Amino acid sequence: MNRFQKARPRFGGAGRLLSAALFLAVLALFVLGLDNISGITSRQEAEGLENSIRQSAVHCYALEGFYPDSLSYLEEHYGLTYDKDKYIVSYEIIGSNLMPDVSVIPLK
Repeated sequence: MNRFQKARPRFGGAGRLLSAALFLAVLALFVLGLDNISGITSRQEAEGLENSIRQSAVHCYALEGFYPDSLSYLEEHYGLTYDKDKYIVSYEIIGSNLMPDVSVIPLK
């Protein structure tokens, strides 16, 4: 061997196995991080939908003098839209002059 030529380190089966394990660990952390971000985003979307429903109900009360008796009234007259395959919305009327109880439950 020439004295100016560096010797190449040789990785055996253990080195390749360690590299593969490290790669899989980093990939698993990446996937878990994406799943966590997706869950946070879904919760924020549900909170936003709940706030939109409440604001539409208050807007209806301010203009018409009563809270709407159903969620479909808000959809028809105030342009409220949401993905019904993604959320279940509970809209419970307490009285025409009391704020309805609104709950949004994500399906996924």
